[in-house]
Amino acid sequence: MKYIKLLSAIALPCLMAAAQTPSPAQAEALVKEAVVFAKQNGLDKLIAETNRGGGKYHVNSGSELYIFIYDQQGVVKAIGFNPGALVGKDRIDAKDPDGKMFIREIINVAKAKGKGWVNYKYTNPTNNKVEQKTSYVEMLGGVIVGAGIYKN
Repeated sequence: MKYIKLLSAIALPCLMAAAQTPSPAQAEALVKEAVVFAKQNGLDKLIAETNRGGGKYHVNSGSELYIFIYDQQGVVKAIGFNPGALVGKDRIDAKDPDGKMFIREIINVAKAKGKGWVNYKYTNPTNNKVEQKTSYVEMLGGVIVGAGIYKN
């Protein structure tokens, strides 16, 4: 009986943490939802909703899933994580800790394929640690809409 209680005490938190981690399918679905929102309501409303704290596409407390929007020159138009510091910033030459120019790759994938996945390292808003991230991006008119998950 003690063994079962011990196993439950160890396994349950691990299972709960795994269940809370967004999947690639959830990231892709969020981008597709945001694209539909923009087509129905306009890009300006998507940008406002993404930048608004508590907005539909802004990171929620305890979550790591949010929308980001870049123009084709690498300028942040909207981001659901720390918009005050990032919106309007030219990030075309941003590098991850390994020197990967991930914004350029995001733009290149969106322009060349219309949509796709990009892998890089980025700060996870739930723990402020740099982690491996994969983001799904789609071209929407003249901007790139994306969302990513952390590979823990």
